[in-house]
Amino acid sequence: MLYLLYEWLKEGDFGKYFNFLRYPTFRIVAGATSSLLIGMLVGPRLIARLRLAQHGQSNVREDTPESHQKKKGTPTLGGTLILLSIFLGTLLFADLSSRVVWVALLMTAGYGFTGFLDDYLKLSKRNSKGLAGRYKIVLQTVFFLVAVFGIMTDWSHGPKLLMETTLSVPFVPTRYANPDLGWFYVVFAWIVVVGTSNAVNMTDGLDGLAIAPTMISALVFTVLCYAAGTSVSIADYETINGVRQLVGVPVHEYLGITRVNGGAELAVFCATIIGAGISFLWFNAHPASVFMGDVGSLALGGALGTVAMLSKNEVLSAIIHGVFLAEILSVMIQVTSFKLTGKRVFKMAPLHHHFEKLGMGETKIVIRFWIVSVLLGAIALASLKLR
Repeated sequence: MLYLLYEWLKEGDFGKYFNFLRYPTFRIVAGATSSLLIGMLVGPRLIARLRLAQHGQSNVREDTPESHQKKKGTPTLGGTLILLSIFLGTLLFADLSSRVVWVALLMTAGYGFTGFLDDYLKLSKRNSKGLAGRYKIVLQTVFFLVAVFGIMTDWSHGPKLLMETTLSVPFVPTRYANPDLGWFYVVFAWIVVVGTSNAVNMTDGLDGLAIAPTMISALVFTVLCYAAGTSVSIADYETINGVRQLVGVPVHEYLGITRVNGGAELAVFCATIIGAGISFLWFNAHPASVFMGDVGSLALGGALGTVAMLSKNEVLSAIIHGVFLAEILSVMIQVTSFKLTGKRVFKMAPLHHHFEKLGMGETKIVIRFWIVSVLLGAIALASLKLR
């Protein structure tokens, strides 16, 4: 919104006073700061209202360790605070003429709506079942298809995807490994987005467990998106007519990654996730004053999966989201093993419950998962130069 104001005023006498808005770096920092402030200001009042509205209702799943039952009475739907902060921060500082921004917002809102239905049914029916899993997948698929075929497809001369259908392989230059999936890419992207959304949802089982890895992932994506979308050049040596000369090379070309139109605006969106996450963690740190609920976890997972798709980091996201991947794989392994052999691989799934059953304290589990997330994020960023 403010960027469009700059675009409107830049030719006039007042344009010079808003010149700072044209720099993505400023808007990235401003987006993160604004979403953080919004969350901190709105949080206390929103949590008080949620506590009053949900008084006496159990928001704790029945299939969790007994130690979780003492958390009954803690209000859920705290993810609405995260979404409010993300949306306001993005609308204020991102370039709203960018398609990728609207795809990210649509997917976040759509998956947030799916999570809200689940949370609402849990509260209104006073049980922990909520929306059936198959209906969640259907809604997630509908919003994904609307985003891809409604915004990222050109129908004027037949269907044409307005995004790359190639894959970037981590630690390998795009000129050596850049397979083009064609229309099959839509199926692959669906797996990435829906899988990430449900993986974050399964990770949200301990105070602060899901939100910190989400922020770390968002930070990594902020760097990746800016590198892939910025018009800034880096000085590098190049041989021209047999003479080694110093020339300016675009960042994405220098790093050997795919150019992403609107990548810098996606970085602004990712930055708002960081700010919103910090403000939520203020209230969600152990012992939590509020749970994010599915409205938050499904939305955040959908947002991260969408950014992975739009920034051409689908494969690399398996590293960035390693904690989330381990959580969802533990559930899949547990279910498959029990159905085939009648035996369980883990004491309880998802993985964080397994460690609880081993006697590890909640705070220790959460902090160690955070440390692993930082390590995985560092490995992902290292892939930028190891190509």
